Amino acid sequence: MDLAEQYRNYIACLNARRWQDLGSFVDDKVQYNGKPVGLAGYRAMLENDVSTIADLRFNIDLLVVEPPNVASRLLFDCSPRGRFLGLETHGRRIRFSENVFYAFEGGKIVRVWSVIDKAAVEAALQREGPSEDGP
Repeated sequence: MDLAEQYRNYIACLNARRWQDLGSFVDDKVQYNGKPVGLAGYRAMLENDVSTIADLRFNIDLLVVEPPNVASRLLFDCSPRGRFLGLETHGRRIRFSENVFYAFEGGKIVRVWSVIDKAAVEAALQREGPSEDGP
């Protein structure tokens, strides 16, 4: 299986909430934004994300694969409950993107660097209703 297919399968795993299968894609010693979180910590982070954002769905907008690295722009259109990125959302629907970079070893993700477009989230929360122009 090539790296692009492995990544798409990983995203499908996240969208299906198949947390028990996460170890097929993520290394036990994974690092997130430079911090060692391990598979259990990474899983807990994702589970927390979906408990706060029940309609969270990862949508690949751009995918660049240069083994052993993957770069992806993910799009989100969702309704977080409570606080998200330190902002009060009041359950409003927002659209934003995440630029995320992965390093793979042995077919599994070992490092993740994530940058979320917080400015788009802030702008969406300042508008009446959901963001019209997207990320």
